[in-house]
Amino acid sequence: MLQHTVIEHPIPPTWNNESEILILGSFPSVKSRETGYFYGHPQNRFWRVLSSIYEDVCPATKKEKEAFLFRHHIAVWDVISSCEITGSADSSIQNVTANDVNILLDGAQIERIFCNGQTAYKLYNRYLFPVTNRSATCLPSTSPANASWTVDRLIKAWIQIKQPV
Repeated sequence: MLQHTVIEHPIPPTWNNESEILILGSFPSVKSRETGYFYGHPQNRFWRVLSSIYEDVCPATKKEKEAFLFRHHIAVWDVISSCEITGSADSSIQNVTANDVNILLDGAQIERIFCNGQTAYKLYNRYLFPVTNRSATCLPSTSPANASWTVDRLIKAWIQIKQPV
């Protein structure tokens, strides 16, 4: 049986002063924590969806993923800085401490904020919206747990991140 564990977020945000879009997840999965980068589970569709939207090669390595994000002016981070969690289950998240996304909002040209899934969106509205006063758009989760959403369906929902403000 998996135990509830307090975990500090181990991955720094990927962003630079040219970032225009901020995509926030909830908290890195066990696989992402093991690989040391966002959306590290091979079944997570995040990188496939983004590469399709931007008509770019799907990045495989951490270096390729960072280059992809910089090339397309995308910042990626998570809402949670630390929490108690069992495995990778968002449903088990408790005792949340939120990340200070104002670091990114003040240091970049973020025009829009998107949340990858309902959990990230709910956490954003609870912990970060009161601090940022900037609304976020909820997109369907690219997690393999969201199996009812095919890659094609995710692409159709996520295409809005590429549309101008």
